[in-house]
Amino acid sequence: MGYTIKQAAKKAGLTIHTLRYYDKEGLLPFIKRDNSGNRFFTENDMEWLEVICCLKNTGMSIKQIKKYVQWCFVGDETLEARRQMLIEHRKEVMKQINELKQNLKKIDYKITHYNTSCRVEVEDKKIN
Repeated sequence: MGYTIKQAAKKAGLTIHTLRYYDKEGLLPFIKRDNSGNRFFTENDMEWLEVICCLKNTGMSIKQIKKYVQWCFVGDETLEARRQMLIEHRKEVMKQINELKQNLKKIDYKITHYNTSCRVEVEDKKIN
């Protein structure tokens, strides 16, 4: 099954503009065009797009994603480089997760504080 750029954008949760930008930046070298020059996405292309979005959503730069995609198309000789890139990226993602957990603890603390404060205020008003 194939997808137009509009269908691919919708399925990927992106805008058409974003897909065109990714293509222009070299993240989608696998995308084919029909006789009219319109981009045509296959199921395999959509799987690639999922990986690209995963890397982008977890903070990898466009430049690094482009390098990763290029290495994938070079072949098996870049397997170790790709593995190392993903190991380093994973470390960054884990760092982000830990920072988010710490921030969540602070937010939870404040919510608990406000819950306690709000109950006291409500109870005071009931007494009066």
